[in-house]
Amino acid sequence: MPESDGDASQSSNSTSDPNPNPNSSARNGESAPQLKKSRTISAATGAVFPGPLHPAIRRSSTGPLPPPRRLTVAVDNPSDAPPNAGAFDREWCFPSFLGPYPSRPRTAARAPAGARPPPAPRRPEPRPPLPDRKGPAGAASSPHRTLARVSEAEKKKEAVKRPLVLEERKQLSLPSSTSAASAGGAALRFDNSLILLLLLVVSVSCALFAVSQRKRVLELEQEINNIRQLCRGNGVDSDDGVKILQPEDRNSITYFGNIDSRTVVLYTVVISLATPFFLFKYLDHLPQLKTPSKSMKNNEEEAPLKKRIAYTVDVFFSMYPYAKLLALLFATVLLIGFGGLALYAVSDASISEALWLSWSFVADSGNHADQVGLGPRIVSVSISSGGMLIFAMMLGLVSDAISEKVDSWRKGKSEVIESNHILILGWSDKLGSLLKQLAIANKSLGGGVVVVLAERDKEEMEMDIAKLEFDFMKTSVICRSGSPLILADLKKVSVSKARAIIVLAADENADQSDARALRVVLSLTGVKEGLRGHVVVEMSDLDNEPLVKLVGGELIETVVAHDVIGRLMIQCALQPGLAQIWEDILGFENAEFYIKRWPQLDGMHFEDVLISFPDAVPCGVKVAANDGKIIINPDDNYVLNDGDEILVIAEDDDTYAPGPLPEVRRGFLPNAPCPRKYPEKILFCGWRRDIDDMIMVLEAFLAPNSELWLFNEVPEKEREKKLADGGLDPLRLINIKLVHKEGNAVIRRHLESLPLETFDSILILADESVEDSIVHSDSRSLATLLLIRDIQGNELRIRPAEYYLYEQEELCFYDIMVRGRERQEIVIGYRLANTDNAIINPTHKSEIRKWSLDDVFVVISNGE
Repeated sequence: MPESDGDASQSSNSTSDPNPNPNSSARNGESAPQLKKSRTISAATGAVFPGPLHPAIRRSSTGPLPPPRRLTVAVDNPSDAPPNAGAFDREWCFPSFLGPYPSRPRTAARAPAGARPPPAPRRPEPRPPLPDRKGPAGAASSPHRTLARVSEAEKKKEAVKRPLVLEERKQLSLPSSTSAASAGGAALRFDNSLILLLLLVVSVSCALFAVSQRKRVLELEQEINNIRQLCRGNGVDSDDGVKILQPEDRNSITYFGNIDSRTVVLYTVVISLATPFFLFKYLDHLPQLKTPSKSMKNNEEEAPLKKRIAYTVDVFFSMYPYAKLLALLFATVLLIGFGGLALYAVSDASISEALWLSWSFVADSGNHADQVGLGPRIVSVSISSGGMLIFAMMLGLVSDAISEKVDSWRKGKSEVIESNHILILGWSDKLGSLLKQLAIANKSLGGGVVVVLAERDKEEMEMDIAKLEFDFMKTSVICRSGSPLILADLKKVSVSKARAIIVLAADENADQSDARALRVVLSLTGVKEGLRGHVVVEMSDLDNEPLVKLVGGELIETVVAHDVIGRLMIQCALQPGLAQIWEDILGFENAEFYIKRWPQLDGMHFEDVLISFPDAVPCGVKVAANDGKIIINPDDNYVLNDGDEILVIAEDDDTYAPGPLPEVRRGFLPNAPCPRKYPEKILFCGWRRDIDDMIMVLEAFLAPNSELWLFNEVPEKEREKKLADGGLDPLRLINIKLVHKEGNAVIRRHLESLPLETFDSILILADESVEDSIVHSDSRSLATLLLIRDIQGNELRIRPAEYYLYEQEELCFYDIMVRGRERQEIVIGYRLANTDNAIINPTHKSEIRKWSLDDVFVVISNGE
């Protein structure tokens, strides 16, 4: 209905009050909006109000203008307005969504001098009900009604509704004013509480000072009376009293003079001790007192002052390691200082004696037992309590420092002060055998130092090394916890002073392991001090070797252990017995390779150098003119130049030296033909990551029409794809024919399906599926080995004796070495027919003995 619409519009105007203070001054009152053009709206024009979002509208009243008034008209009580007064005695209004605004009160105009005084206020008369102020709004809601014709019932209803709407408006205007009052009241309460607290402190201080002054006056009066009685008893006149007091009671006069200073000191100590508690409670309100003009919103966004101070202290303690010690020293000085001042205030001691007593109470809490008097006892007990607290803090700091240092030692964080040591970077399951060989190598040097840097706990590394139960023969193994990728950790183990650096491959994926090795090499090249020793890097994939050499340069030596082991396996499979020889040569238990320069051999031919070492066998030359390239089995006519080094097989680096040339009989070399190659049949059990490289090695060793059987669990199609990814095309193989068989090498039924008796060699490979777990891989290989018992036999046939001698011919080992040179071979050892193990670098090479054609010689040869 039209009435309800008008009431709703009017109630919305009355309930919206954005001004939080209705009693604002005239300066903050509202001002009339500037209208573009005023016009009269009536029902006759057929105008329709668009709603509450319409801008301010000028309304016209059809009634007569009200008489001029000189009294203030309050908008909050529109019932006092005369009839036909327009919109609350205004000729404009705001839209309903802006809410009612208080009008500026109209003050009475001052009458000129001599004018008649205003008449006395009339008695209020009953006023007619307010007219319907909907005006055109009613016309908009109902076009058939006009403002001039309103029924009597509607007027009565409007008269009843008007007080209810005004009452609701008064009630709804209270919260905004209450919120503003509460915001202002909070600030006033804080200011009042702070001021009252300051006044309370000042009042209490003044009261205490007044009491002390009153006590002092009473003491002075008592002293004066005592002096007068003393003078009267001695018959001394009043004029001579001062002379009597000067030599005898000088201390009492000094005491009276020091009462002011002691009182000031006492109040200073009390106020100084109470100030921190006061600041702790009201610390967050200090910025508000400093900048009271800031709004509450900005202050709420800023961090409290307590938190900022706590953060500053936290940063200070974090940045400076000696901050705790400085804080303890500062607290001790404060305790001694305030304690000495307090003792000076409550006792008769001087300031220096009071400070010394305070220090003695702090150092020894039992010294306060001799104090006399309530004040000195209270102060001494307080100082002793603070001293015990400081002593406990000092013990805590010392204990923490010692524990931290011991933990750093236990966790391997300390620096290694060593030089000419061997540094191992990384940790793998091969570390145990590596440490064992290094200990054997250092035995001739009287021991050495091996430092291990790995990303493991020091205690775990030492425990794993202790489980080896191996005698390191005076070689010290030092473990440090850290990352080889961090320069600080590398400097911690003296990387620039190491004699040799070994980078172990990680027990993970080959590409990930090589990527980590590459990062370690980059870290090593970034050492500012430089590297004194050579670096050996273990690689997992042969394809990644050139990249590491490119980054490391000539200083880096790479060893692709996976590829080397694969090649050695093939050689040992094709020549049974060679595995034991490689084990002796590559290990340090027996004879091994050594390189050393001998200046006395310069200018000699290699055929003479070959028989110049009674306790070693020369195998090659490290040519200085060719960037240190090693030539194995050089030509007899090669002449040693300045800087060349000799590669020999010897027991140890200090067990051999060149001697005089022995007398050797060349004799006649048997004209034995080279053995003919026959097709072979080889079985691979398992699938290695680089099996394509092993196939290429077999392609070079085997005769045509040979067969290579691949027995594993990898499907045949996937095998072809992996071989193609490795760069191997089976169709291009000339000497080998690939035969694929699927099965599990640890299942006896699958192995029995293979013609094991027809294979010349069987190689058990570490399967790719269990390659990451060395224990699991070894267990699988041992299980396969136990199932395959007959491989080829146990005899050693590397080079038969008939290649070098006749039956029952008597020769020394030097003679056989010379005959071996005629075949472009180097004889390094032999195996007698009635023994199981080969002898490498035999002693007594000049001793002549009979040889049998069943004997076998170990030689180094360029071909078959």
